[in-house]
Amino acid sequence: MFHTANYPFIIAGPCSIENREQLRSVTETLSSDPRIAMIRCGVWKPRSRPGGFEGLGEVALQWIKELKEEYPQVRFCCEVAQPQHVEQCLRYGIDAVWIGARTSGDPFSMEELCQALQGTQLPVMVKNPTAPDIQLWIGAIERVLATGTSQVAAIHRGFFMRNNIGYRNNPLWEIPIELQRLMPQLHVFCDPSHIGGNRELIPQLMQTAMDLHFEGLMVEVHPQPAEALTDAAQQITPQHLITLLDSLIVRRSDEVADKDLTLLRQQIDQIDRQLIESLRTRMEVSRKIALVKQRNNMTVFQPKRWELVLEKDLALAQQMGLDNTFVKELFEKIHGESVRLQEEALTGNKKEIQ
Repeated sequence: MFHTANYPFIIAGPCSIENREQLRSVTETLSSDPRIAMIRCGVWKPRSRPGGFEGLGEVALQWIKELKEEYPQVRFCCEVAQPQHVEQCLRYGIDAVWIGARTSGDPFSMEELCQALQGTQLPVMVKNPTAPDIQLWIGAIERVLATGTSQVAAIHRGFFMRNNIGYRNNPLWEIPIELQRLMPQLHVFCDPSHIGGNRELIPQLMQTAMDLHFEGLMVEVHPQPAEALTDAAQQITPQHLITLLDSLIVRRSDEVADKDLTLLRQQIDQIDRQLIESLRTRMEVSRKIALVKQRNNMTVFQPKRWELVLEKDLALAQQMGLDNTFVKELFEKIHGESVRLQEEALTGNKKEIQ
């Protein structure tokens, strides 16, 4: 299901089905491009606050069924959040389903959905939870795998955080990259629409996903994006998507025998070793600092000192052309580990790293 001769695997369609004409227009355009592997359709759209457009439900499934008869080569997928959604998708012959971010982060909801999916062999895509917790994401995927289906994929749609650095959802690319490492047989796709929240960011995010070896993309499209009833700012027209696919650079993922690449990788390996040795030395100094603080009856965490250290490091990083957000997050992690080790040195109690 999630393999295609024309890599990458492209899923596209409206955030929400709004009427029969809108769905037909999207299907007619996308079905003419062999690169489109599946059409996504929002049937149920619960919103954060009541009163908005929340999808058409079963009537939209009826329209999909009509189009499936007219376009037998086209496959459709829908989001499911409740067991009855799964049952209705099966009844109307939906080809695949995806589980949204709010649902994948709730083990109780996942368990109920998986009971409905048990034994159906329905292909399932699992979006990452809203929180940047890879174990929660893996847990949701494992629950789906336990239903017996062998057709499972993950969709990276970014994470809701206090600082989303200009995106609707912070990409935190390191998390889906780690997912690919931990579950190498899993298909991992990217949803640039929900990461960006802005159609202007979609081209860049699509290319980044390809450069990071994602196997596919899920993109929201609408015949008239500005008039969409949901997520209007992040949808593009079907023709715009086709234009973007024409310009997308799909890079090779296999190894090449390139002498320059080998030498540069050797440099990286050496630098990584130096970084680890420096971190070990820093943590040894942190333990010694803990003993000095104990002798002087000082608290482990010294806010003023930490503020000065961070300010100095960020200024130096800026001088050297490094990204401040990256450096800040890195040193916050290093400082957090230093605090943990100092507390351990003072109390003698080893604490599990969270």
